[in-house]
Amino acid sequence: MKKFNLLFIFIVLLSLGSCSSDVENPAQITTDNTVKTGKVTGKVMSQNGTKPIGGASVFTFDDKYKIYYTTSDSEGNFTLDVPVGSHTINIQTGNGSNFRTEISATVKNNETLSLDATQTKLNQVAKIAYVKGAYDKIEDIIQTLGYTATEITNNDLANLTTIAQYDIIFLNCGSRNNYSSNPALYSVIDTNLATFVANGGSIYASDWDVSYLVGGTSNTNNCSLAGGFVPDTKLCSKNIGNIGTVGATVNNAGLTTALGFNTLGIDYDLGAWQKIINYDPTYWEVLVKETSTNDALMIRTNHFTATGTPTTPIGTTTTFVTVCITLPGNIQVTISVPQVLVPYLVALGATVGPCSGSTNSGYIYYTTFHNHATGNIGNAGVILQYVILNL
Repeated sequence: MKKFNLLFIFIVLLSLGSCSSDVENPAQITTDNTVKTGKVTGKVMSQNGTKPIGGASVFTFDDKYKIYYTTSDSEGNFTLDVPVGSHTINIQTGNGSNFRTEISATVKNNETLSLDATQTKLNQVAKIAYVKGAYDKIEDIIQTLGYTATEITNNDLANLTTIAQYDIIFLNCGSRNNYSSNPALYSVIDTNLATFVANGGSIYASDWDVSYLVGGTSNTNNCSLAGGFVPDTKLCSKNIGNIGTVGATVNNAGLTTALGFNTLGIDYDLGAWQKIINYDPTYWEVLVKETSTNDALMIRTNHFTATGTPTTPIGTTTTFVTVCITLPGNIQVTISVPQVLVPYLVALGATVGPCSGSTNSGYIYYTTFHNHATGNIGNAGVILQYVILNL
């Protein structure tokens, strides 16, 4: 029996020793069985190098697929502990499917590798579209970051083949103004947007364009409206907001990290803005709220589902897969990784899909405030940069 045990142990050790590593230089072990590490530092910037990106995920894996993870601060700075050897440093925002950068780095024991600013620019891998509005210009904010977006029309929204090529669609306030003149067109748009989001596409709407979500015209004023694709039980807003500055509180830790502050004043520079009256808190996450009343000012969801919605490929073809990984302290993070890594990460406890929400759903962001790059909106502009990068 003892001979059998010794033989068995020998075979196991032999098999382990013959396994090849998936990295050039596997993590080195010290005599006390701790992993030798160095540090990688850098500053995450927008594509044009003008805007620091806070709240970005920065991570890599060792040869056993253990994740080393941190986030950039509000000025874009990060320091990541990395095992000794050659690694790919990943920089991502959102779930990593739309904006991400990969950097090859060789890390030495107890040394710090400083990445150049040209290496840490956050790349756009998604195709983005926007519908021109009467009041907002989200495209201006996208351009100030160095990214690109294609203008489409409501007629394009009525063509599923057209919108299916995009990953993100921005709906500028006032773009649905002619609803009453062509209700048949918007019935098709409602169906297409439902299909788009249910299959992983993400959309952003502001102020009066809540009508794309819940129906009605550009002057939504009740909670039982025809049209839209989000059920009325999930969201209701009325066109009763007053002009003036509203004290607001950031209600999300990730957004607070990205911004570097958690209170702000939002200047509603146009009267009769859409005020959220009711929302389903199990469906929507409140990102920004009015300080004095706790009324929601900015919300998002990735819980959208629709019975009978066809399965349709949406957006850019990619070999990256969204996964949820649990960090020490039971902190969950959603990232995108090459498909070849998925089986190894799942074996260590990761799950395929986002950490919360419906597996196939894209995001819906809605803000009651406007989204122009210039104008008297206080410091809400940096919040809108976060929206762009985290859809």
